[in-house]
Amino acid sequence: MGKLRAAQYACSLLGHALQKHGASPELQKQIRQLESHLSLGRKLLRLGNSADALESAKRAVHLSDVVLRFCITVSHLNRALYFACDNVLWAGKSGLAPRVDQEKWAQRSFRYYLFSLIMNLSRDAYEIRLLMEQESSACSRRLKGSGGGAPGGIENAGPGGPGTPGGGLPHLALKLQLRVLLLARILRGHPPLLLDVVRNACDLFIPLDKLGLWRCGPGTVGLCGLVSSILSILTLICPWLRLKP
Repeated sequence: MGKLRAAQYACSLLGHALQKHGASPELQKQIRQLESHLSLGRKLLRLGNSADALESAKRAVHLSDVVLRFCITVSHLNRALYFACDNVLWAGKSGLAPRVDQEKWAQRSFRYYLFSLIMNLSRDAYEIRLLMEQESSACSRRLKGSGGGAPGGIENAGPGGPGTPGGGLPHLALKLQLRVLLLARILRGHPPLLLDVVRNACDLFIPLDKLGLWRCGPGTVGLCGLVSSILSILTLICPWLRLKP
């Protein structure tokens, strides 16, 4: 499935590049047809995915963390609805249900896909926040144990601190810099979380473009879809890179 998705978005990216460089209309048509066939093939292989998404939602209901339970359950429910709409689209494109309004069902499908991605990114942000709080607490305990005081001397900024005239902006800049460094350390130390953030962020451009909320063009959509597909394949090859639960 991941390889088909990667091939589909590679065709989308290739078609955009061919159009931009003035390739022959016949070659562009062949690439579009190949992309369409790959999309239809993916829809065929995803016929049972709604049931899988519902089962995943049922398992997520039992998570102890309230925020994770909400984000993951709602994400899986939206994925189930997305796959259900995808099944209707497949029936219309394959000729089984020729009267299906494909534009309407495609819009519904991408709306559910967008909601699912928003929940995924919310879950990523929550996990990042927890890890950053844990890291900050551990750092504070280490500094207090060694008699170093507050981390980075921010709270006791002294001269040039927030209580000094003109010192507020440098203080905020330093605090922001420390937060960014902490975020980079957290993501570097947790590859599954980093991959999930990048994959969801890349996928987000697809429904945003298809729904007309943010037009980014077929080239950007193809590139983001290809990157996301490669990362999905990577998590299949290396299961330890898959974010859990």
